[in-house]
Amino acid sequence: MIISAETLSSVVPIEPARMDGRFVCQWDKDSADDARFVKIDFLALGMLSAVDECLDIIEEVHGIRVDLGRIPHDSPEIYDSIREGDTMGVFQIESRAQVQTLPRTQPRNLDDLAVQVAIIRPGPIMAGAFRPYMHYREALARGEHVEVDYGHPELAPKLAWCLGETLGHVLYQDQVLQIATSVAGFTPGQADKLRRAMSRKRSSEAMQALAEEFYAGTDRQGLSRAAAKVAFDKMAAFAAFGFPKSHAVAFALLAYESTWLRYHYPAAYYCSLFNAQPMGFYSVEVLTQDAGRHGIQTLPPSINASRAGAWPENGDIRLGLQQVKGLGGGWQDIRQHHRDPAYATTPDQIVAEREANGPYVSLRDLLVRAHISREQAETLIRAGAMEEFGLPRRELLWQLGLLTEVRAAPSHVRSRKGLKEQLALALPTEQDMVELPPLTPWLSLAWDVEKLGLSPGNHPMQLVRPLLHEGMITSRHLGGVHNPNRMPQGMMVEMAGMVVTRQRPSTASGVMFMLLEDEFGLANLVVYTPLQERRRELVRGTPFVIVRGRIDNEQSGFPNIIAEEFHACPLPGHIEKMDSHDFG
Repeated sequence: MIISAETLSSVVPIEPARMDGRFVCQWDKDSADDARFVKIDFLALGMLSAVDECLDIIEEVHGIRVDLGRIPHDSPEIYDSIREGDTMGVFQIESRAQVQTLPRTQPRNLDDLAVQVAIIRPGPIMAGAFRPYMHYREALARGEHVEVDYGHPELAPKLAWCLGETLGHVLYQDQVLQIATSVAGFTPGQADKLRRAMSRKRSSEAMQALAEEFYAGTDRQGLSRAAAKVAFDKMAAFAAFGFPKSHAVAFALLAYESTWLRYHYPAAYYCSLFNAQPMGFYSVEVLTQDAGRHGIQTLPPSINASRAGAWPENGDIRLGLQQVKGLGGGWQDIRQHHRDPAYATTPDQIVAEREANGPYVSLRDLLVRAHISREQAETLIRAGAMEEFGLPRRELLWQLGLLTEVRAAPSHVRSRKGLKEQLALALPTEQDMVELPPLTPWLSLAWDVEKLGLSPGNHPMQLVRPLLHEGMITSRHLGGVHNPNRMPQGMMVEMAGMVVTRQRPSTASGVMFMLLEDEFGLANLVVYTPLQERRRELVRGTPFVIVRGRIDNEQSGFPNIIAEEFHACPLPGHIEKMDSHDFG
């Protein structure tokens, strides 16, 4: 956000934003900064909304209001789960890169977590800090003494005070300023000016000019040019992707708090994640499977049992009506109608009518009382939200086609004395009866995926498994932190599964990292560029695949499969493409 003493349109070109009532400045952040605008960066975090709703759910379900400011921040069981990489759905430390490094770095306090948040960033990776830091942390975890290398003997006495906590490597933006003040004698203002200049994309000539200014300062400090060059390179490689320490510590605190809630109130926590979508690294389907691995079942939406959003039910999760695609509801629906204080979403209306006048007893009763359209009723039927009416989904759809348009008078009118609804006419209906075959398990699952984005009952691979040959491994065979019985290094394996994430980080030289899910868990795939190009459609767009590759027992305890070939996975029938979160 920028602030001006005059009307903005008189000093900078602006244009309407997509959101009503907002405008976009046509200058980039650097130009706005050069013009001396007051510029404020606001960071909106979906996790803050999820945590806030989780606290509300806990208060209503358990009768206590958790004060996150008073929870212990040194609980061993919380750090145990973090060190094991059991962090799916946890803020900032849930990505596969984080999960694979957590068992190596072994964080034991908030300072360690702040480093963990900061190190999986382009800055430390491009500066060459990632691998050396990992080796240091592993040595410390084994109880070994570590001699920190600052890059040059002359730098150790000058940089130990600011780089010692990060084992000689620049991980925080603040450290760029500290290096400049310690090594070149810059004032804090000069150091920040240098950092800002470094953070912009510049030509080699411009960077050389910055280096000469820095070297002039190091000469005055009596530092050799070789040591000065090491210090400058440390800053230059990192500054463009800096992460302030205060930012990292705040994120680490939120990561700890979300882990704490997930550990002590898992059902409430998963519900809040479901209701805050879209957000995070994983889709709701993947979070549902993770909840199942922790003993929490996900129940389908129910017209008489569901609230508007997901809600705990006897320790499990009952999906809300807003989780049904096409019905509306949730924070996005409310935000689009923020100018109408009387607006109520369709799920809210259905729940409000049920709470006011009792459960719905039939499909017709629902249509009459809730004032929903035929399309919305069909969506609810296909999502399995009317199972309590005692009829299969196909028969309910047939009934819906037979019903005439029905609308009830408002409840305050029906309650007036003497006003009665017209009774139904006793007309013959035998000609409308038909015997419909039940849904096959695969078609039932396909309808769930189409309307919910997940299947509360079976994982798709449970139904695909009979179509695969017996030689294929599953995620259970790969081993992991809790299963050290790994397959031999370099062993050729074949595995089938559903692709849930694809990543091509800019720092990975074109390598793609895929996450494959089956009914038992997750598997990490590494796909090099030649295979991506040779099997482009399968790698980048096919939801169910068979991968053939070699085992790489990665140091963290989570083995990878180095992919060598991909094939399409046979399916029992058509299914909507399930959501995968693809990055890069």
